[in-house]
Amino acid sequence: MSVAACQKIELDLHLEGAASPHFIRRLADEKNINLQGVFDPAGHYIFQIFEQFLRVYEAVTTELQSPEDFYRLTAAVLSQSAAQGVIYTEFFPSPEFCGGGDLAALTDYLAAIEQAAVEAQTKIGIRSRGIVTCICLFGSDLASKAASCSAETAGDYIVGFVTAGDELRGKQEDYSFSFDMAREAQLKFTTHAGEWSGAESARQAVRDLNVAHIGHGVQVIEDPEIVAETAAREIVLEICLGSNVALGVFSSLAKHPIQKLRDAGVLLTVSTDDPPFFHTDMKQEYTNLAENFVWGEKDFFSLNITAAQAAICDIEAKQILLKALESA
Repeated sequence: MSVAACQKIELDLHLEGAASPHFIRRLADEKNINLQGVFDPAGHYIFQIFEQFLRVYEAVTTELQSPEDFYRLTAAVLSQSAAQGVIYTEFFPSPEFCGGGDLAALTDYLAAIEQAAVEAQTKIGIRSRGIVTCICLFGSDLASKAASCSAETAGDYIVGFVTAGDELRGKQEDYSFSFDMAREAQLKFTTHAGEWSGAESARQAVRDLNVAHIGHGVQVIEDPEIVAETAAREIVLEICLGSNVALGVFSSLAKHPIQKLRDAGVLLTVSTDDPPFFHTDMKQEYTNLAENFVWGEKDFFSLNITAAQAAICDIEAKQILLKALESA
């Protein structure tokens, strides 16, 4: 079996960010909305730096205006993921994009997302769970509101809470109240850190928020002490190589620290983040690892075992994933 064809588990996938340009253009045509400055002449999303990416991302989300839109998006994304060999994925839907932060509206949006997810599991075998996301760009007050929404909608499908977006907006500890709310609701939680604000933000995530997962986390490589602590505490980094290179966190795949982190004993998973924005998918991520770091089937098997064990889902679902990986 080729590395691209192996079964995969993805733990860092922003639902809105997984909307393909084709999907968004079709929605815009249906709604008679003129999107300017979003696509290049070839029809791809257009941006050069992180701040531009955030603006284009927000423009894309304005096309997603109803539960029906999110039902269609979820179905499309899960179909795309399954075609990449993904057997389980964790989505990051945001209350700000699903009903403007209103709990009643969010409930309707999440019901539509879950309906599409249940149908995808039945029809094509891919499993998924939702992790409610607060966007750091909107500040800690709205993060608390998002955490409250996550607590109120927790259940079989919504199983976690995560902070994401521009981590340069404040410190990790600014969101401690939101994480306390998620903790009280018995939700699992994670945070994006160590992507833009250096190793220090990862240190804050580990020591101030006591997270078990960190989205990205790659800049821990700047500080050997934090690398050692991350490994010793078995904190899982959800690494997105294509995203890191496309946004300029690292200038090339060859300079990405994933191999150094793995050699240091850090637990890793690999995901696509916002795949159509970064011209990637899970097969491409695996191919890049094979070509740049000479990873083979045993490496990817180990990678996905780590991802299954780290997945924010119930024990029964984990066992199903582990059995699927071990029997492949």
